[in-house]
Amino acid sequence: MQIPLLDLRAQYLSIKKEIDAAVEKVLKDQFFILSEEVSALEDEVAKYTGAVTAAGVASGTDALVLALKASGIEHGDRVITSPFTFFATGEAISLLGAIPMFVDIDPVTYNIAPNKIEELLRDTSGEVKERIKAVLPVHLYGQCADMTGIMSLAREHNLKVIEDCAQAIGALHGGRQAGSFGIAGCLSFFPSKNLGGFGDGGMIVSSDSVLIEHIKRLRVHGSKEQYIHEEIGYNSRLDSLQAAVLRIKLKKLNEWLDKRRVNAARYDEAFLPVGIAVPKVAEGNTHTYHQYTIAVDDRDELLRYLNDKGIAARVYYPVPLHLQPCYRSLGYSIGTFPVAEEMAEKVISLPVYPELTEEEIDYIIQTVKSFFES
Repeated sequence: MQIPLLDLRAQYLSIKKEIDAAVEKVLKDQFFILSEEVSALEDEVAKYTGAVTAAGVASGTDALVLALKASGIEHGDRVITSPFTFFATGEAISLLGAIPMFVDIDPVTYNIAPNKIEELLRDTSGEVKERIKAVLPVHLYGQCADMTGIMSLAREHNLKVIEDCAQAIGALHGGRQAGSFGIAGCLSFFPSKNLGGFGDGGMIVSSDSVLIEHIKRLRVHGSKEQYIHEEIGYNSRLDSLQAAVLRIKLKKLNEWLDKRRVNAARYDEAFLPVGIAVPKVAEGNTHTYHQYTIAVDDRDELLRYLNDKGIAARVYYPVPLHLQPCYRSLGYSIGTFPVAEEMAEKVISLPVYPELTEEEIDYIIQTVKSFFES
């Protein structure tokens, strides 16, 4: 049996009629950049996430860059973030000439740990502390970071909070949506995301209309009026084809998230009795299971075993950001963030997408169990 990590073909076929009609409408209208489709999607995503307004951009990475830029992050500023995430999180900070300051993660949720942020703020002094301007928490694998703790620290130390929600649209913390806590929430519509387009795409959601207007200017070369450029900006615009596709998929998102939770519960029921470390949902959180990620000592052997059996498991992420070659100059070393480093060696993600059949889930469960039994 061959089981992909994600079956986008099956997803498309389930909504083919609606998708094809939406795409055909865009082709007939011939308005491809920042059209009414994009404006409508911005309104719909803002409403879904509990924000006031939103700005569509070209990718999730661009969403981070533009949100940081519009929030006032400049060259030499420091931004606190997690070392256990996709590279774009740190990259966005660095692209602005700012400096990422990593802190270790919570061993339960794998998200940035507020107590580690507090330790960093307490132990830092002088000019460096003055240059710490923001916190960029990542809602990894589809579960919110502890935004209650993070927002409390941010208020105490006058720090801006920009949320990396690339993997977590629809996730809840204390009944509030990911992206609704900080000054901005940054979404990715990369095809593999729970809400994914047919190419790259991203969005910033916010309750700060002035911030979003700034981002909308930045995304078109710093221009509000054609050929008049108030600042140096970017070329980062969400296109109409992506918006049309995403508007159809957004209507199905909650149904798909519910099915992911059902599949995750099946895994939990099977794996907990045999001692496998399954994803733990923090109290007050609602997980979206962008990834169903377990932690095992023999991770690399399990990965090879599953792949050999036709199951496309994958590792997210094998090298923490503080150990990436491009960040050697920051002075971090092996052992600096032990929890992040341990998880990077143990985590493995299993297929959990909504279109999985009962037979496929049973096969995955039995294959994982057979590895440990042998």
